[in-house]
Amino acid sequence: MRIDQRMTIYTAAELKPRLLAEIADSAVPSVDLSAVQEIDAAGLQLLLLARREAAAVGREFRILEPSECVREVLSLAAVSYMDSGPTSLGGPAT
Repeated sequence: MRIDQRMTIYTAAELKPRLLAEIADSAVPSVDLSAVQEIDAAGLQLLLLARREAAAVGREFRILEPSECVREVLSLAAVSYMDSGPTSLGGPAT
């Protein structure tokens, strides 16, 4: 799945069912965030929800190519990620 729009309070209601469908339909749920140019707390909450829902069904949620603003928000929220390759948000929250 690719998100190429803002991940903000204004788009959260639209993005939530798409993320949940990705988790339900994919053996390895992942989302490409390379085109995201704005993310706020609502966008971060969506990513954490996706991680929790994927973990609940025994899957690992992966972020592919997080944009600079996504990396900044994940860093500020102390969510671990890798600078290269897919970003894993799987497993228990830290």
